[in-house]
Amino acid sequence: MNILEYENYQEKKSHGSESFPYITYPCSIPLDFERVPAHWHDETEIIYIKKGNGLITVDLEEYPVREGSILLILPGQVHSIEQYLDYKMEYINIIFKLEMLLAKQTDICNSRYFTPLLDGTLRLTTHFTPGMPFYNEVAGCINAADEVCRTNPPAFQLVIKGQLFLLFSILISNCCETSASRKNQKSLEKMKRIIKYIETNYASKISIEEMADALDLSQSHFMKFFKNTMGTTFTEYLNDYRLTMASRLLISSEASILDIAAEVGFDNLSYFNRLFKKRFYVTPREYRKRFAG
Repeated sequence: MNILEYENYQEKKSHGSESFPYITYPCSIPLDFERVPAHWHDETEIIYIKKGNGLITVDLEEYPVREGSILLILPGQVHSIEQYLDYKMEYINIIFKLEMLLAKQTDICNSRYFTPLLDGTLRLTTHFTPGMPFYNEVAGCINAADEVCRTNPPAFQLVIKGQLFLLFSILISNCCETSASRKNQKSLEKMKRIIKYIETNYASKISIEEMADALDLSQSHFMKFFKNTMGTTFTEYLNDYRLTMASRLLISSEASILDIAAEVGFDNLSYFNRLFKKRFYVTPREYRKRFAG
């Protein structure tokens, strides 16, 4: 996978084709990237761990994952993927638009099942592990769709749609959950606004005052909310995001390190180099030499 294809924060890239918005990415952490920071998008995402161990967070809840783990990310859910300790992790990332299963005319499947999934009033189990009830059925649908994607037989699109319908039939019949509490939902909505703001403005200077104003909060309230919700300070989080973007540019472009630092929001090269080495344990130049293909 080209790591630039997996954009952070309210992904803008079109997944699959417009006529068939379904695509599969093989991914590896830390080979492809060290982490996928917290982000959200309008597509449904399935993460299927093939080897190793990792840590995935969905709507502020952490899930330690291992070989065989399957995670279902519904539209709008905030999620991140990261390395756990020194373990490596290989996984299949499946991204598709739930709308591809909607009927154009009035349909009970739309109103009773898919529309509630899209608007967040219907929630499904997030984490499936071997041995859990219905795990084999869920994994069977994903494996069948993945095999069809690999071989591309005639009319493979019909097979994929059929497996998705079967998957959601199993999930909705057996694996529904209550929605997040109103308090937690409000926190998630605030976090999505913050994430979107960072995505749009990370290359510019962003102050605590500016972020607090954007959320109609006092600076002290904003800092406390962010630390309690994300487990880190806003400045640390923003720098981490900028460093992630810089690491991708170091691999994908031939721009100078000075230009890359400026492009992601650092106006002091020494400060950028110091933070980068602290985060990745190597200098930007060493990182580029090690990972650029």
